[in-house]
Amino acid sequence: MAVYKLDNEIQKYAWGTADAIPGILGIENIDNEPMAELWMGAHPKAPSRIIRGEQKLSLCELIAESPETYLGGRTAGDFGGRLPFLFKLLSAGAPLSIQAHPNLTQAAEGFARENEAGIDPGAFERNYKDDNHKPEIICALTDFDAMRGFRPVEEIIDNFRALGSAAAVTLAAVLEAGMSVPELAVKSFFTKLMRLGGPLKAELINAAVSAAGAEWAESGSGFETEAYWIRRFDGLYKDDIGVLSPLYLNLVRLRSGEAMYLPAGELHAYLSGLGMELMANSDNVLRGGLTPKNVDIDELLSTLSFSCGRPEILHPVK
Repeated sequence: MAVYKLDNEIQKYAWGTADAIPGILGIENIDNEPMAELWMGAHPKAPSRIIRGEQKLSLCELIAESPETYLGGRTAGDFGGRLPFLFKLLSAGAPLSIQAHPNLTQAAEGFARENEAGIDPGAFERNYKDDNHKPEIICALTDFDAMRGFRPVEEIIDNFRALGSAAAVTLAAVLEAGMSVPELAVKSFFTKLMRLGGPLKAELINAAVSAAGAEWAESGSGFETEAYWIRRFDGLYKDDIGVLSPLYLNLVRLRSGEAMYLPAGELHAYLSGLGMELMANSDNVLRGGLTPKNVDIDELLSTLSFSCGRPEILHPVK
């Protein structure tokens, strides 16, 4: 079988950096544009192109010519003649949205439902871009900051009580009342948090921003990292409920070579750094804050895992 060189699409999302991906590729970024993700694969949104003589052919089209030839008989049969994975270089200069990805059943049902409703594939309110799930793993090439999964219940309670506001104390009480079944307690807490509006939402965000700019910012407070990200989020997305996320999600720093797996339904956000990302061949994202894009609270809640605890960091082994 022939080996082809790939010409790969670069996604120029606003949160990307101008230098990291061009530096790896050895290309100039004359216009100093943000280059967020280099996609290598056969997703219809941005398929790689194979260079065959003087021609460039979409990898989707090449595989469609003969799936068994290019994928192998077993893979072609198991995945409907489609390349099952998508590989990316990801360079985050600013935080990505808080998000989760559906499992395979949820993706297929959601995609069919939105198609039947006649929602345009490019519509603002569209949740499902395809019918596939999107489990993923990120491997850091530099120090890489992220949030991943709900903290232990006791920590979330302590963090919200430390804010001192009435709204925060009420949310902490929701967790305390359900501690015998942590996942249900976290689900009830997060549902109430996401549905807060008006004065209560403003009070809670203001309390967090105030604490992050005062006593929490001081060395030795124990909240220095949380304070940094709360201030950063507030500067980018003022009045967004996601400003509170460092208090209920685990803050993670991956060192170069370390990795982290994200199954379906795991709430997370990439914050800063350069990494290699491998995932199922999908672009389905359900958002929960820190974004100007669509946040469908009901759909997000229906797909989330509410398990809590420490995330597992995967270390390289020779």
